[in-house]
Amino acid sequence: MSLDTPPPSGAITRDEVAHLARLARLAVTDDELDVFAGQLDVILGAVARVGEVAADDIPPTSHAVPLSNVFRPDERRPGLTQEQALSGAPAVEDGRFRVPQILGEEQ
Repeated sequence: MSLDTPPPSGAITRDEVAHLARLARLAVTDDELDVFAGQLDVILGAVARVGEVAADDIPPTSHAVPLSNVFRPDERRPGLTQEQALSGAPAVEDGRFRVPQILGEEQ
């Protein structure tokens, strides 16, 4: 049986779990095959239920509630002059903040 088509009963078989484990190169014990088969069956059942709920008249959404833009519009406002900005600086050189050199000369 192909992995693309589910078994008639809808349950995942041990053989399918073993095949998936081989494809993923996982070492799976016989006990784990039974556990994983049950878990995968539950997962596929949940996915099938989600597919039943999705209707054509419901548009896809990315958020549960509508989003609105909360940003204010951009408006030009007067800012600080160069002198005002540099007035509180501990050191100024050539109209700029003077800071300690942290990197060596690179050429």
